[in-house]
Amino acid sequence: MSAHQPVDVLIIGGGQAALSTAYFLRRTQLSYLLLDDQLQPGGAWQHGWDSLRLFSPATWSSIAGWQMPNSEPGYPHRDAVIDYLTRYEARYQLPILRPQHVDSVTRQNGLFVVQAGDRQWRCRALVSATGTWSKPFIPAYPGSAQFAGQQLHSAQYRNPQAFAGKRVLVVGGGNSGAQILAEVSKVAETLWITPEPPAFLPDEVDGRVLFKRATERWKAQQEGRVIEQPVGGLGDIVMVEPVREARERGVLVTERPFQRFTANGVEWADGRREAVDVVIWCTGFRPALDHLQDLGVLEADGRIAVAGTRACKQPGLWLVGYGEWTGAASATLIGVTRTARSTVSEITAALQGDTDQ
Repeated sequence: MSAHQPVDVLIIGGGQAALSTAYFLRRTQLSYLLLDDQLQPGGAWQHGWDSLRLFSPATWSSIAGWQMPNSEPGYPHRDAVIDYLTRYEARYQLPILRPQHVDSVTRQNGLFVVQAGDRQWRCRALVSATGTWSKPFIPAYPGSAQFAGQQLHSAQYRNPQAFAGKRVLVVGGGNSGAQILAEVSKVAETLWITPEPPAFLPDEVDGRVLFKRATERWKAQQEGRVIEQPVGGLGDIVMVEPVREARERGVLVTERPFQRFTANGVEWADGRREAVDVVIWCTGFRPALDHLQDLGVLEADGRIAVAGTRACKQPGLWLVGYGEWTGAASATLIGVTRTARSTVSEITAALQGDTDQ
């Protein structure tokens, strides 16, 4: 598509949220294009650790239109998800250009101008679906710079072999913290730091139950009702097999946060010190929205004010797949379908309205 010919809708991203949105766009008369900064398909799943598995069976881990093949028993492996997304975009012949890293977006003459290196595209409506993986969050701690050991975020973690025989501090009480601790503790001495005691879901609860609960919340919101948050949310720890096995070994023991780093470890407020070789930060991510800075839509918390998925300050902009603030369960494979569908419906209506004026 020529850089001088505007497209109706441009999607920034190439992961599950972008593909789901494209699936519904292909059922309209709108022209659309996806820009992905990755070298190959698979979105953020390409960067997950080696043993990463989903929380749900394949039938509950699919995006719109085509069910993930159930090629193995149990929960699909990371590589199965990458293969599924690769085949998905080929199946629907989605127009994706990669690698194209979007540097900035501006607004000119009623159109968005999307700049990626020396290439430029214009569009009537813009969907940002860049997720969070590229923006890992590490909290600030006094003395961090003087710590002589290794620090890495879960985004950089691959497998436990590099930490064999070491003393490893895992920080973070979510699913990534529990799963990484479970396998690192097999080869290293570990300490697990969480801000609060971790919330472990019952063994029989997996992603299917969590998605049903998210759906209940979404339906209530649509009807203007308020329901009590059910026990167990998307942030609670799912007892997948490696975590259950770690529980049997007695290593799922946590301590409250330390106060500062020392040269060779960490220190608590009461003066107690522990020597550690490695700190693995499982402390989450922030939305990757720097490319939208020039539009003046970013709030102080790094997010964008939205009504559903539509930006309040820039009505031609939609955000899909960033988490609960852009739709219940929208950062999950099965959950993003709902918000992708509603987003495309809104875009279609908005652009049709522009044409009618």
